[in-house]
Amino acid sequence: MLHARILTYLDEVARLGSIRKAAARLNVASSAINRQILALETELGAPIFERMPRRLRLTSAGEILIMHVRETLKSSQRVAAQIEALKGLQRGEATIATMNGLAGGPLPGFLAGVMGAHPRMHIRLRVLPLDQIPNAVLTGEADIALGYNFPTGPGLRVVASHDLHLGAVVAPGHPLTRRNAAWLVDCLEFPLVLSDASMTIRPVVDLAFTRAGIPLHPTIESNSIEFMMRIVREGNAVTFLNPVDIGVDVARGDLVFIPFQDLKVDPITIKLAVRARGTLDAFPSVLVEEMRVAMPGLRLT
Repeated sequence: MLHARILTYLDEVARLGSIRKAAARLNVASSAINRQILALETELGAPIFERMPRRLRLTSAGEILIMHVRETLKSSQRVAAQIEALKGLQRGEATIATMNGLAGGPLPGFLAGVMGAHPRMHIRLRVLPLDQIPNAVLTGEADIALGYNFPTGPGLRVVASHDLHLGAVVAPGHPLTRRNAAWLVDCLEFPLVLSDASMTIRPVVDLAFTRAGIPLHPTIESNSIEFMMRIVREGNAVTFLNPVDIGVDVARGDLVFIPFQDLKVDPITIKLAVRARGTLDAFPSVLVEEMRVAMPGLRLT
């Protein structure tokens, strides 16, 4: 994102058609604004303004850039206003609709931090089947949807999304942890504990085994991620999960996540969504922003 100062400079120069007038309005030196614009034009490899005898006029590249500048400034103003509104709130509440794996994995640590920052806020966490998560937001039962691969339509706005790749999950000391490169065929000598057909993980696993030409014969199937992790910790079984759901257990040393070459083709997408129409109250808005910032680095814990 462009630096906030140059955004303001560009906006004022575009509005007034003059670096000198923009400098007077902003109470900065004309040379400072001119220097920033020249540096940006060099970086972009295209002029932003056409220098005319009496005024500056946006070029075609400048027109495109100024749209981004003004959208960014408006977005920053909205965020600042929401944060200021939150400071004045004595109480607020938000409802999150999510999945079992996220509720049992990264969300507790993330929400513990939220509670510390906003101790008077009230959060409801609803664990729902995948197909019910979008509807909970559409009907107003929840403010925020967080889950994997849930369907989105015109009534939902995806605020952020991030692709994740499945990997094998095993106990520390498992024979697979000693191999330099892991492939699906290496799992056949161990019991397979897989998610059942109701979970978003299973179609990805099925497709990967089909592509590899390997018959898939699970020893145990379950719709409980907690159960799959627990039974893997007890012996030599192998399961397939994404790194977010088991991040806390891996950090504690209870489980090991092994990336598999065969599973890098079809990612699972974690999505954060809200209603497309209307505006959120102050606290849900800030909560959405904190979750959005956390997602790219998978720092929900």
